Amino acid sequence: MSKITPVDVSRYSFNIQRDLSVSATLRKPGPPERIDGLTIGILNLVHDAPHGGEVHPDGDEILYVISGKLRVTGESDPDAAIELGPGESCIIRKGEWHRVNVLEPTQMVHVTPGPSGDYRPLGTG
Repeated sequence: MSKITPVDVSRYSFNIQRDLSVSATLRKPGPPERIDGLTIGILNLVHDAPHGGEVHPDGDEILYVISGKLRVTGESDPDAAIELGPGESCIIRKGEWHRVNVLEPTQMVHVTPGPSGDYRPLGTG
């Protein structure tokens, strides 16, 4: 059996478990599956996230924009929203409720901690 596994990042996310083992998980519609570790996804976004905000209490989240443009707004200081373009990134501190809005079609990488987390349905955030 080969010890190198190809992964179609347009359909799968990487899950890094606490023991540092890695698996690829098929992305499904709706909120992401939470794991006890880190989820790394490479996403193509044309619409805002399908929720009214989210939070990650287990650790900080990293967003990195490959192409396009996003706005990231934290609940603790909504007037300090930042816009990210190609090659730009941000760290969203654990416990910070935040929203991501697509300003133009975007390809991005996220590194999201788990296993806990929550999101607000649209219209509530």
